[in-house]
Parts: sequence; C-alpha cells; structure tokens
Amino acid sequence: MVIAGITLGMVSFNAMPSERKVLQNDAQRIALLLQLARDEAIVRNRPIAFEAEPDRYRFLLRDENVWQVLEKDDLLREREFKRSPVALSISPSSAAEAGPLRVVFGREPVDKPFVLTLSMGDASVAIRADGIGHFVVE
Repeated sequence: MVIAGITLGMVSFNAMPSERKVLQNDAQRIALLLQLARDEAIVRNRPIAFEAEPDRYRFLLRDENVWQVLEKDDLLREREFKRSPVALSISPSSAAEAGPLRVVFGREPVDKPFVLTLSMGDASVAIRADGIGHFVVE
C-alpha cells in the first residue's frame, strides 16, 4: 500500500509540471517563433508583429495600413498559453498603448534589443533579444 501511494504520488507530481517549467516551455516556443517572425518580416519585406494577451499570443502581418492576424500560417498562428493568465512585460518599454503587448519586426535585419518577461505567480521567465536575430530564454 505504501509503495502504491509513493508511486501514485510520483506520477501525479510529474503529471503537473511547475509553473516555472510551463512558463519555460512557452517561452522557448515563443523565442523560436519570434526568430521566425523576424526572418519572415525581412523576407516578405513587410512588418510582422508579435502580440500577446494574458491568455494567448498571435502574429500579425502589416497589409498597407492594417494589421491582419496570420490565421492560415501553421507556425505563426494564434496560440494559447498552457496555463493562464500570464503577466507580460517588455523592457525597454515602448510608448504606453492601450491593448495587448506588441513587438514589431521590421524589414531591417538589425532592431532594438529587448527583454520580454512572462510571469505567473512566483515564477518568471525572460526572453532576451539582442537586436540581430538571437533570442535566448533565461
């Protein structure tokens, strides 16, 4: 009975990953997608934006003067965070704007460095962008 209890406890412990581990996985996925979005903006010669809310994130393509969600793109489609709500912040912060957090990638290969922080409860993970296409999860 004790062995069965210990085994069940280990299985349930591993089945529910910690908030930090969940954030880490989401951040690694986002870092790869940010790199892809940056490269796509350069190749397409059109700005692409990453936009995030507490429960989901998406990528948008600038078409003339309108941002359009990339719905039919398998990689840059809208996704939900594994657990939500997630608090998001970016440093250095851009001009205060109502609505979701947004990072825009232009047509130039060099951009401003930034740190995107994802937080949930006591756990937080940062994605550091160096401005030349490298995104590192810390």
